[in-house]
Amino acid sequence: MATFFGEVVVAPSRAGLDEEEDAREETPEDREIRREIEKKRYRQRCSGGIDVLWTWKAGGCGEEPLVCSRFIVAIGRNAAAFLSSFILDSVCWEVVGVVKLWNEWCRTSSTTNVLPTDSFCLFYRLISDPTVLLCQCSCYVAEDQQFQWLEKVFGSMQKKGLQVTILSTCPVADYKTQESTLTLASPFLRALKTKEFQDQVCCPLLEQPNIVRDLPAA
Repeated sequence: MATFFGEVVVAPSRAGLDEEEDAREETPEDREIRREIEKKRYRQRCSGGIDVLWTWKAGGCGEEPLVCSRFIVAIGRNAAAFLSSFILDSVCWEVVGVVKLWNEWCRTSSTTNVLPTDSFCLFYRLISDPTVLLCQCSCYVAEDQQFQWLEKVFGSMQKKGLQVTILSTCPVADYKTQESTLTLASPFLRALKTKEFQDQVCCPLLEQPNIVRDLPAA
């Protein structure tokens, strides 16, 4: 249970248990499409599933975890574009890795080239401080792939002393407030934090009953 609103807590997954999903009628065409997607997903898992490819390793050893002090993840096209415009638009960063995956909305190719124009999750490191990493995740990560994404990405990093910052966006229409959303300055910032985070946040905390969903929540 959270000790205060805005604290990030771990909750059991409800994937596949939503009563509304169970109650929704499924057509034969829907079932056929779902079966084909499940077959494709199964083949992808058997061949490795989500792959994290690093082009750089601290100390040159692929078995050692990356030493990382700060990890900033931009999830979604708007957040990824923000990083490109205000942070990555310089020669201070270099591409050091990529996440490759396949689902019904994102189909990365089998190429091993790491190009910013590809629809991958790209990793950058700060040249002046290699312990600072960024991730641009503009491609869709399905619900049943999110745990594996987290496991593969964070499994490559040293956890001690690691500070993780997640950037994401949502439509103003989804923001729940007693005020009219028409009077809100757009865009605006809200934050969530864990109890371990002791620094001052740069904006107000997210108000009840708003929540974060999908990969940012994971």
